Amino acid sequence: QVQLVESGGGLVQAGGSLRLSCAASKSGGIFSINEMGWYRQAPGKQRELVAAITSGGTTTYADSVKGRFYISGDSAKKTVALQMNSLKPEDTAVYYCNANVWEPYIRRRSDYWGQGTQVTVSS
Repeated sequence: QVQLVESGGGLVQAGGSLRLSCAASKSGGIFSINEMGWYRQAPGKQRELVAAITSGGTTTYADSVKGRFYISGDSAKKTVALQMNSLKPEDTAVYYCNANVWEPYIRRRSDYWGQGTQVTVSS
């Protein structure tokens, strides 16, 4: 029911920057955001949390991206963005937007995922 659409991925040289954006929407119902965030998965590796932000503004970052990546969100607009600076080759992965939502019409709290966007950092 809830759709997450990501944008902003691409190819960038090491040391460069990218900004990922994600928007959550639903056709035929209303919902509210509890938390949104970004996860990433490199080939042959486990999916890991990159950053997350609650509707109250509390943020969480993976140690590997602290000081380089910055997450922001707007729970009213149901969007989240990830500013990625000083990118490294090891940041190369598919990045997935995640949203934890409350859907009152179906009385359900659920996690939804975007389709993923590729970020490739060349050395």
